[in-house]
Amino acid sequence: MDLIGLYAQVACVWEASARKPGNVHRYRDFEDSGYVDFLVGAAAAGRALEGAGGRPVGQTVLEGVRHTRRVAGNNTNLGVLLLLAPLAKAAAAEGVRAGLPPVLDALDVADAAAVYEAIRLAKPAGLGRVPEQDVHAEPTQALREVMALAADRDLVARQYAGGFREVFDEGVPALLRGLEETGSLEGAILFCHLQLLAAHPDSLIARKRGPAEAEEASRRARRVLDEGWPGASAGRAALDDLDAWLRAEGHARNPGTTADLVAACLFVALAEGSIELPPRYPWPLGPHHG
Repeated sequence: MDLIGLYAQVACVWEASARKPGNVHRYRDFEDSGYVDFLVGAAAAGRALEGAGGRPVGQTVLEGVRHTRRVAGNNTNLGVLLLLAPLAKAAAAEGVRAGLPPVLDALDVADAAAVYEAIRLAKPAGLGRVPEQDVHAEPTQALREVMALAADRDLVARQYAGGFREVFDEGVPALLRGLEETGSLEGAILFCHLQLLAAHPDSLIARKRGPAEAEEASRRARRVLDEGWPGASAGRAALDDLDAWLRAEGHARNPGTTADLVAACLFVALAEGSIELPPRYPWPLGPHHG
């Protein structure tokens, strides 16, 4: 496995393992998918992203979904693959940040067609229909252009349209700040997740439950941070309340798009060396923080 595939797999494993509110993690499963499914999906993503530097972005996404379907049988990583495919291709060329603009600019209709096929194969929850460039039909525009059409309602699509601004300018700095404030990898992942969820209503919640509940999830995440998580007991109580509220409707309020962005932030940090392997920080968030 080359380093890009390794970084992708590690990012996905770390993201799935952290005890993030409302998500699957190593102590919580959903009825139709569990922690082991996400670990298997991480391995499948790592395998697909090994060759991302020499393959079109859309084909990498499609290969990743195919690998995942063979070993997991359900969708655990479509959003992650959509985010990591262009980042991995950029990392294999000029580095993640310098290499990404030409990667995004070069996306074409064939990339869009491959991504559409991947989405149909993965069958993500809450997928509806749109009047223009619908995923159930064949695209006639380049991948970045069709992503721009969805950027106002989907955070993953917004990264393609906006140059991964939320990942580079918000998520990665939050991840590194979380490392310093919590002294742990798990704490950093939770801090990044909360910061992104507080700032951006989760797209998956919005698709499954509507925009009002997605906004409510963001409000509750902001409360966790405002109450002083992780150091203050009020912040820890607010985190427990957020987790309970997100899980109250099965996993219909699962902030899965936010989790995908966190995985992308971890990949960038690993690829840029901001987080080293083996890591200098311990994994667990301490008992006085959890």
